[in-house]
Amino acid sequence: MTAPMLAPVITLVLWTFVVWGWMYATRIPAIIQSKMVLNPQAPRGEQMNQLPANVRWKADNYNHLMEQPTLFYAVGLALAVAGDATSLSLGLAWAYVGLRVVHSLVQALINIIQVRFALFFLSSLVLLALTIRAALLVF
Repeated sequence: MTAPMLAPVITLVLWTFVVWGWMYATRIPAIIQSKMVLNPQAPRGEQMNQLPANVRWKADNYNHLMEQPTLFYAVGLALAVAGDATSLSLGLAWAYVGLRVVHSLVQALINIIQVRFALFFLSSLVLLALTIRAALLVF
């Protein structure tokens, strides 16, 4: 591989699509089962809040994968362009991806907020370390 840093970046994108599919695989049957009539005039999120919590958790996690991971994509791509393939940077990138996958599973399956927060906090520290490595390369 010419840019090993791209592998964790693409892996997290693929995981995001797994969560996207999981979200619809649970949401659509729940909408049908509840006989919900989708109303485009309803305030955003109001109707989806009527679905069971364990169905909403998947959508919540999908939304979370559209937030902080966008910074990871930028940093990962910057490191790839800069040619960084050090074991430390790759280890941090894979650690971030692993922590985000575990965060997704916790949120989507059991949603224990204290565990989610710990995983989020730890993944944030890993991302900060990766960002500092990128800053040291480009400045």
